[in-house]
Amino acid sequence: MSKEIYLSVIIPAYKEERRLPKTLKEINKYLSKQDYNYEILVVDDGSPDKTSEVAQSLVSEIKNLKPTGYQKNRGKGYAVRFGMLEAKGKYRVFTDADNSTSIDQVEKMFPEFEAGFDIVIGSRNVKGAVLDPPQPWIRKVVTGESFKLLRKILVGLWGIQDTQCGFKGFKDEVVEKVFPKCKIDRFAFDPEILVLCKRVGYKIKEIPIYWKNDLESKVKFKSMVKMGLDLIKIRLNLLKRVYD
Repeated sequence: MSKEIYLSVIIPAYKEERRLPKTLKEINKYLSKQDYNYEILVVDDGSPDKTSEVAQSLVSEIKNLKPTGYQKNRGKGYAVRFGMLEAKGKYRVFTDADNSTSIDQVEKMFPEFEAGFDIVIGSRNVKGAVLDPPQPWIRKVVTGESFKLLRKILVGLWGIQDTQCGFKGFKDEVVEKVFPKCKIDRFAFDPEILVLCKRVGYKIKEIPIYWKNDLESKVKFKSMVKMGLDLIKIRLNLLKRVYD
């Protein structure tokens, strides 16, 4: 088999010293059984804890693990861009350090890439998706539907139901062309990436995923406000032709 890397898995990590070992071992357990070449990049987003050291300590145990990162915290969007542009895979997928979407879901992406789609994104809001356990209705309405409506009004993407799921895959050429243009480092980096991909003419496919829903996870009101401000920034950047 060619030495070409078929799949890159990018994990942005901030203060993840506790959850990272289990997630990496589960990803490694699955990928080590596949017949394609792969790499796993952990991007330490300037964590003040031992995230970087923990990732480094697992290099001898986990095949093709590549810890990387930087000193100052820059935000998840920056970490995703950093890892995606450092990766070498034909297909590059970013996923969350909490392993809410197991890596075996990537098998749903490959047929869509082969069918001609350039970006394949996991979704919790399309038919066939499973949230385990289901999301409380108040959280779904307040943090889900409200953000979706605001996002559609400000930046579009009317045909996409879930821009915020942390499980997205891109062909290498898309990463090289689009990601260097991105400006949003934190809360609304996902819509920015997808808007720019659509502007170039890349084809996006939304696929249903199995999502382990953490009911303890709290989306703070302050974060929602910042996401809204980021959407306004994207809108202004589009109007000012910043991305051209």
